[in-house]
Amino acid sequence: CISRKGVSSYLAVLYTAILTLWCKTVSAEDGQHIQRGIDPLVSTEWLETHLKDPDLVVIDIRSAEQYSKGHIAESIHVPTENWWQTRDQLLLELPDPDTLRALIGRAGIRSGSKVVLVNAIDSDFDRSHPPYVGWTLICGGVKNVAILDGGYNKWVSENRAVSAETSRPREEAYSGAFRGELSVSKQYVERRLSGMHNTAIVDSRSPEDFFGVSPVMFSSRSGHIPGAACLPAAWAFTAQGTFRGLQELEAMAEGIVGSDRGKPIIVYCGVGGFASTWWFIFSEVLGYRDVRLYSGSFQEWILDPQAPLIRYRW
Repeated sequence: CISRKGVSSYLAVLYTAILTLWCKTVSAEDGQHIQRGIDPLVSTEWLETHLKDPDLVVIDIRSAEQYSKGHIAESIHVPTENWWQTRDQLLLELPDPDTLRALIGRAGIRSGSKVVLVNAIDSDFDRSHPPYVGWTLICGGVKNVAILDGGYNKWVSENRAVSAETSRPREEAYSGAFRGELSVSKQYVERRLSGMHNTAIVDSRSPEDFFGVSPVMFSSRSGHIPGAACLPAAWAFTAQGTFRGLQELEAMAEGIVGSDRGKPIIVYCGVGGFASTWWFIFSEVLGYRDVRLYSGSFQEWILDPQAPLIRYRW
């Protein structure tokens, strides 16, 4: 026979155990950032200090010519164009799972690796490439992906050591879980438009593109997807090419999508590249838990003459 006090104690222990298990389950579902073993944005100081870490893999995504002229010692060269495919006339599409796993393995990345991406920061396109490759790696199941803030430019400007010796990775038999749900289709976006489902749609193109006054290179149609808000990728960076401070990024994000970290968010741009900047910030830096990238983006949307567009309105 168990006393009333004993029953209460037992129930308290049971409740604590269930709550602990629930919290662990929620944390596992709360997004990639919860499980991180490396900050999503790392400084040049941090990278220099940790270059010899056995689980660190530095991936230089610049061109072959840039890499050959000098790079961070032991960094592996896998240029940006290796990280996407052209499919059904759409640029910058996510590689299929087997292709992506093979690419990750050839780069010497293991499931437990901490990956730092390095690129030049000379243009808005340069600055958007690390977030795009980061998104691709995370889609491929790599949990710990970071971007070198300020890129190779900042590293060199601080007179940190560079090398001209090509680093050859030891290939790995990578078999990470593919997270294809992070890339959504046109049909997914259309379903979300019907009633919106409290989904925030973020257009990462320039204000001119969003408003519809800039010509679109692959169509005579212009404007933006109904319900979208404009938050250009270029605004995430300072004039020096580094990411803006955390508080400023958070204020910008919350000004557009609100502070609810569970709110569903879809980001898009012209062909998918710029959108990855805010995907990375929302998901990996700020901890929004349901952020997806419409990789077909505007290039696919306007191929459908019936797809609705908003022009000359914010």
